Amino acid sequence: MSKRKEDRQQQILRELAETPTLRIGDMARTHGVSTETIRRDLDELTRRGVLNRTYGGAVRAMNSEPTVTERHQLFTEERERIARDAVHCMREGKIFMIGSGATTVHVARRMASELRDITVITHAFGVATVLSMNPTIRVIVAPGEYCATEGAMTGAQTLQFLSQFTADYTLLGASGIAADGPSEALIDSGTVYRAMIQRAAKSIVVADHSKFDLTYPYHYAGWSGISRLITDQPLPDHLATVLGREKVVVARGHAAPEQQ
Repeated sequence: MSKRKEDRQQQILRELAETPTLRIGDMARTHGVSTETIRRDLDELTRRGVLNRTYGGAVRAMNSEPTVTERHQLFTEERERIARDAVHCMREGKIFMIGSGATTVHVARRMASELRDITVITHAFGVATVLSMNPTIRVIVAPGEYCATEGAMTGAQTLQFLSQFTADYTLLGASGIAADGPSEALIDSGTVYRAMIQRAAKSIVVADHSKFDLTYPYHYAGWSGISRLITDQPLPDHLATVLGREKVVVARGHAAPEQQ
């Protein structure tokens, strides 16, 4: 995929995160390309499961979740900012539990480059792989039934294994961020997230703005059970009010300082 095409498609997804529907003609004018180019973009994004085509436009894919591999291609700059902030606020931790997902892999990669002598318990192969690049980090991978679309272990064996550990921090992604809490499109992954929260002193959710006001099948926690939300844009007012009431710290990831 060309850089220009990738940038255009990511911008389409950003626009769709802020607007319920988009029209092909409007998108073509905004991006300075033909309507046929936009149609091809929408067809490709539909095949990836990140939006749904409509007559003349597109809407959000409300109750579907692309694979973790596909999600790695989206919002990469935003996730890097989130990862930078997440590692900064967890520096005093020694034992971590980390859930599956594209954003948590970004955080794990930064942990591998900046932290030493920590222990991480995870059910996600992507998380384990990037952490293993640092020989001072002890990585413990939970057993269970392998979910290929998420690259992670789930099921009763995973839950039983996690119950043997405690952690300073649990770090989790989310498919949706709504007033009643974070939710997960994959129910089996959501049950693992809930178990991790129960075993940690503090729980952090990392999610970019495209997840705002989306709700998915498995509601794995209320905001009263979450210590911090790290995202990339200001929350809508109604969400900010709810999280403020529950005393959840909301942080926005910041870009790296420019090199002099």
